[in-house]
Amino acid sequence: MSFSARLWAGVEDVYAEILAHPFVTGLASGELDRGAFGFYVVQDAHYLREYARALSVCAARAPDAASIAMFAEHAAGAIAVERELHDSFFADLGLTAADVAATPMAPTNLAYCSYLLASAHGGSFAEALGAVLPCYWIYREVGTELLRHSSPDPLYARWIATYGGEEFGAVVQAVLDLTDDLGPQLSEADRAAAARRFAVTARYEWMFWDMGLRQERWPV
Repeated sequence: MSFSARLWAGVEDVYAEILAHPFVTGLASGELDRGAFGFYVVQDAHYLREYARALSVCAARAPDAASIAMFAEHAAGAIAVERELHDSFFADLGLTAADVAATPMAPTNLAYCSYLLASAHGGSFAEALGAVLPCYWIYREVGTELLRHSSPDPLYARWIATYGGEEFGAVVQAVLDLTDDLGPQLSEADRAAAARRFAVTARYEWMFWDMGLRQERWPV
């Protein structure tokens, strides 16, 4: 079994829950509340900036020149996507850059980003990779699944096409290839540690969808 297959086997139940989540099914059906989607994309903009930081740390710790370049490119790409959100989804939703800047990170988002950065800085490179991988991989799988039927809502269809498309798929495959190349070089303890990080952030992916649906706010 490849290292990536081992990682995925540990979160298959989580992925099934993600596909069944009302936020995701609402994207597919077009019935997702626009307020929930707007809340989600604002939080996603905040998340992408922190994710770019985590990817930059992965670049600094990567084992070879090709991996350094890949993660550096992906970090820049995450920032580019965040800017694109301002130009497209935010405009469609009637949100300005000032609206986004004035919105604090929701509790789940802050916890997820804090865990990502702690994993990137504090663990081994394998643990850092395990922590950042679910965001790549789960989004590709969700996008690919939803693209089979797309969505009657043009805004949601555009979101689905972004993550279900070939361009994003190639980005994800490059990270999976690195993961499988790295796996045999790791000790069993390192593989297990990476799998634990992977499982935690896969759960955070479910929690992010749920946060969006609930439009989670700080209780005090």
